[in-house]
Amino acid sequence: MTDTKTAPKSTKTGDHADVAAGVAQYLTPVVHELVALVVNGKQAHWHVRGVNFIAVHELIDEVVAHAQEWADLAAERVVALGLPIDGRLATVAAKSGAANPKLGFQPYEEAISDVVAQIDLAIEKVNTAIEGLDELDPASQDVVIEIRRGLDKDRWFLFSHIAVK
Repeated sequence: MTDTKTAPKSTKTGDHADVAAGVAQYLTPVVHELVALVVNGKQAHWHVRGVNFIAVHELIDEVVAHAQEWADLAAERVVALGLPIDGRLATVAAKSGAANPKLGFQPYEEAISDVVAQIDLAIEKVNTAIEGLDELDPASQDVVIEIRRGLDKDRWFLFSHIAVK
């Protein structure tokens, strides 16, 4: 009979349970900020106004789709290691550092600034995870490095709409 496991017993640095708990410690805040980016990004997407409306509206929707994919990637890494993750909206609202977006219509410059600020919060959590996962679990670190590259690109695309120089 085969003893089937959902995750490996150990990794490079030690006991699987300790590694899984450590990974969850670093990836859970990443998931929270990405889910907040999804929700708040959609709010901005629906309410953006101005001469660049179509381009910004569509770009924010792309950013939201990417954030959803990355939240799923990070959450599934934790679950693959055998632990649950709490991505419920009430939990995200309580744990995320994101401010509530302004209610109502916004000029495109303000909408972009708000989404860029949200991306910056996510990048802070991702950077912490990259550093913390370095010795703990290289496979999980690869996940957050991938997310960081994507966030940097999305931030650049958005910021370019409002950059003066």
